[in-house]
Amino acid sequence: MELNTTRIEGPAAPSASVVLLRDAGDDLEVFLLRRHAQSDVLGGAYVFPGGKVDPEDREWADRLDRPPEQLHALLGEPELAPDDAAGLFVTAIRELFEEAGVLLADVTPEQARAVWQALRQGPRFDELLAPSGVRLAASALQPWSRWITPALSSVTRKRFDTRFFVATVPPGQDARHDDHEATESLWLAPRAALRQYWDGAIDLAPPQILGLSHLARHRSVASVLAAAAGSAPPCIRPEPRDADGVRVLCYPGDPWHSEPRRALPGPTRLTWRNRRFEPDAGLAALLGD
Repeated sequence: MELNTTRIEGPAAPSASVVLLRDAGDDLEVFLLRRHAQSDVLGGAYVFPGGKVDPEDREWADRLDRPPEQLHALLGEPELAPDDAAGLFVTAIRELFEEAGVLLADVTPEQARAVWQALRQGPRFDELLAPSGVRLAASALQPWSRWITPALSSVTRKRFDTRFFVATVPPGQDARHDDHEATESLWLAPRAALRQYWDGAIDLAPPQILGLSHLARHRSVASVLAAAAGSAPPCIRPEPRDADGVRVLCYPGDPWHSEPRRALPGPTRLTWRNRRFEPDAGLAALLGD
């Protein structure tokens, strides 16, 4: 991953991402996809499934199992129209299915696999599902956080306004990669993923680094879901600064950030060293040790 030093013009594109979780013994695991090395957004990095809002997503608001007004309240964004809030839930469900084959809807595992196979032949998500009358399970998603890429982005030349959701895999379904946008996938405990990042085995972007650091404070899916449901999703606006020629990303609660209140556990700044972003206190700061 290369450091971007140029400013990005224009607004951040609305998008949604799903942090897919499962219990594993006395810990939890998170699903990560490795983006294709030739991708123009975080090529080669491990990410949570997600992508930009499609215009058609908003049209599926009446096919969700919760009304737009409830979903709007869950996001905690008064300036957002209820139908746009519902559209973000649709985007999260659609992107999770397109990228990982997990369908949050009133379908059987066999139906989900059949639609996944059909999707890979070319038809669009809405074209495949609209005739069946399927209802999408917005209730399976819990808003977790919102990240807005600054104009001076550090790891991509595009800006995104991403709502992150947490969810679990429906019984009988399996998460996988599509061999197109993503070339590899894995389930890892958050602490194991952070150690692999520190050892250079995998590449992560800052939202994934701090997201995994946040998850490392939990040991079960129920704990994550309860924490997410117990508070409004924080809005994270990274503030980059170049200090002595070194890029530093500051987050709410950091002395260099305009918001004095901490929004996430873990470090409040990441510094570009060794061709990656690291907390000043090292791996222990990410793990919470």
